[in-house]
Amino acid sequence: MSARQFQIDGLPAANFSALFALPDTELQSRHIQRRIVAELHDAPCRVSLMDAEPGEEVLLLPFAHHTLATPYRSSGPIFVCQDASEAMLQPGEVPDSLHRRLLALRAYDAAGWMLACDVSEGQQVEALIERLLQLPGSAFVNIHYARAGCYAARARWA
Repeated sequence: MSARQFQIDGLPAANFSALFALPDTELQSRHIQRRIVAELHDAPCRVSLMDAEPGEEVLLLPFAHHTLATPYRSSGPIFVCQDASEAMLQPGEVPDSLHRRLLALRAYDAAGWMLACDVSEGQQVEALIERLLQLPGSAFVNIHYARAGCYAARARWA
């Protein structure tokens, strides 16, 4: 492991908390769906970076995770749990929601241009995150769930 450690960041809860109070008709007009989780590991929350529990209310919504003005600009679906606490990971820590899934990682420079990409089983992702962050000019790594293609989290140097 390198002397520097990476930090994985979830999304701020404040960006989503007011959405849960909206009626379903308003959510639908924003392309958001309210769901009750049926099975464990079906809905990884992008705020807590934990899997929602069966019976828990989540929102499935579009999220722009790469907004810099390049051809790589993109958005995709994410789940957010009601009353989710923001992830407070230690440097170098990978949450279980990432460890249990096949991941696709994309390294970008500060202007948003992709430098490299690769896939990894979640249990081996630490080495790939470090390798991608060590690329010359690398500013951050976007992590996606490879099978569904959904944005999961962002990694950067701590």
